[in-house]
Amino acid sequence: MAEPVAAVAVCAGCGSDLAPSLLVCPACQRLVHAEELKALAGEAESLGAHKVWADAADRWQRALALLPPGTRQREAVSARYADALSRSQASGARPPAPSKMPKALAGLGAVGLLLWKLKFLATFLALKLPTILSFAASFGVYWAAWGWKFALGFLLLIYVHEMGHVTAARRAGLPVTSPMFIPGVGAFIRLQVQPRSPEEEARIGLAGPVFGLAATAVCATYARATGSELIAALAHASALINLFNLVPIWQLDGSRAFRALNRTQQLLAAASLAGAWLITDDGLVLLLAIVAGGRALTTRGRAGNGYWAATGAFCFTALALAQAAAWLVPLLAHPAR
Repeated sequence: MAEPVAAVAVCAGCGSDLAPSLLVCPACQRLVHAEELKALAGEAESLGAHKVWADAADRWQRALALLPPGTRQREAVSARYADALSRSQASGARPPAPSKMPKALAGLGAVGLLLWKLKFLATFLALKLPTILSFAASFGVYWAAWGWKFALGFLLLIYVHEMGHVTAARRAGLPVTSPMFIPGVGAFIRLQVQPRSPEEEARIGLAGPVFGLAATAVCATYARATGSELIAALAHASALINLFNLVPIWQLDGSRAFRALNRTQQLLAAASLAGAWLITDDGLVLLLAIVAGGRALTTRGRAGNGYWAATGAFCFTALALAQAAAWLVPLLAHPAR
């Protein structure tokens, strides 16, 4: 991992490196000066409560400089500043000193705003460029194999799965890369620091299949309602891919979940994959169940109470994905015209 460049701040929300001039994190959209803004707002509210309107207007004016143009937060603070300034002038208090910038330079504000927006866009594209390029490469491979419509839908479903991991990691306060696609393999994200506990690792690992289940359910419902063979095929593929990710081997999601489970919970998780095979009657799912059962029987498992929430999420996700796949089989066999 490269060392951080000097004078580059770090986002308190997601850990991304930030250029000093940025007001919003390009990765997670968090306000860079959120804590300072909170303090200024608190001071302004307190000063307003004591009718010290000139000082309250000063705090709101300072807060405006820390908010990006065109945002709801800036509009709200601008309204509070205008109200405090009006009350200050009405009470005869001295308002905050106006800017001494010559009027001829006032038009540069619009230019500065344009440059800020372009800089924000450039930073966003730089952060997302590996994802965009790897997505395009995978799209080309899958397009050649299955056509562009299936290729695009397939990659979007994979993206939803990976964003489940990203969302869970950022919610835990862990810095994480954007999804990277590997043609013919899938996609991955990379945690830049290790999870603090097996429970946290399990939550991040299972978030991918849970998001994948939600996307599969939406596509399956649409396919059943409209008779779309394309969407049915995409939903069926999504169900099987997310089931595959639950197998507890290597760095797959199921392995991350198993590290938080005790022996009993691991056996229950393996049994849920066996149940998924009974629902789907798919040879691949049977293989997944056998691997999971072997892992549960040959590893010690976590001591103590384990993690029942992860056990429930694992079992529910496995069985629901299997049910979605089975639900789509009649449509795949006899697509509606």
